Amino acid sequence: MNIILLGPPGAGKGTQARRLVQERNMIQLSTGDMLRAARTSGTDMGNRVAAIMDAGELVTDEIVIDLIEEQLAANSDGGFIFDGFPRTLAQADALGELLDKCSRSLDAVIEMAVDDDALVTRITARSTCANCGEGFNDISKPIPEDGKCTVCGSTEFIRRADDNEESLRVRLLEYYKKTSPLIGYYYAKGKLRSVDGLDSMDGVAAAIKSALSE
Repeated sequence: MNIILLGPPGAGKGTQARRLVQERNMIQLSTGDMLRAARTSGTDMGNRVAAIMDAGELVTDEIVIDLIEEQLAANSDGGFIFDGFPRTLAQADALGELLDKCSRSLDAVIEMAVDDDALVTRITARSTCANCGEGFNDISKPIPEDGKCTVCGSTEFIRRADDNEESLRVRLLEYYKKTSPLIGYYYAKGKLRSVDGLDSMDGVAAAIKSALSE
């Protein structure tokens, strides 16, 4: 099974992708992770990526598609989760062409729908363990009273510098301008499934499971 997770910044795509990896043995393809791995790989492709990124330029869609193709070829039996790609209609067309080329199909596109104001409230309340990366939230999952991470026991926590309302509003606007057209695109193809992205983590996971069984 191959799926796309769609949703604005902070909707929880990465969290749900990790759960799908654990529960269904799927492979998460995050554009950022692929680029970071390629940059340090020492391969011809990796050297191209490193040169572009070191120059402060944007990696082209063609290179991202090439990286995805490498992953599809290297993991012929696994299902894939596309997290953070595609972001535009042009990228969606390119991904569709690549899947056809590799004799694969896209089974579902999960839209993690959110209310903007509620999302901003949730994101500005989040923090992360500086040691193990475990996520916490002042509202839904506060740091324990003893000040220790529930996973590793560390007492150091960090908040992202851009987890503030002004930055989030800018990121949301960028998402709606570039990525939200994909909702209509995949709806027309009969692939779109929508879940409440502001439900609890377990609730979202259950909704995704139900959507994938349709």
